[in-house]
Amino acid sequence: MSRRCEITGKGVLSGNNVSHANNKTRRRFLPNLQVTSLLSESLGHEVRMRLSTRGIRTVEHNGGIDAYLLATPNSKLTGEAKLLKRRIERARAKRADAAAA
Repeated sequence: MSRRCEITGKGVLSGNNVSHANNKTRRRFLPNLQVTSLLSESLGHEVRMRLSTRGIRTVEHNGGIDAYLLATPNSKLTGEAKLLKRRIERARAKRADAAAA
């Protein structure tokens, strides 16, 4: 399992620990990833995702996972987010067809 946010794509950065004597040793800056369940209204169930805390705030600010994914262009989404977006679009189309019939 990679240390990468499934929405924003934020990943591991690298840098240096610098001591008082100015010795430099390599270190890793890990993103603050959380496993969270987001309710998808179109799918009718929760979707578990591994998101950064900034990604969680972004999704909530945009009105939920459905609204965020539908408003975001595919070029800015990761592979797993694109799959989820396709599932949501199919569910919405199916629901619209059932309502029209």
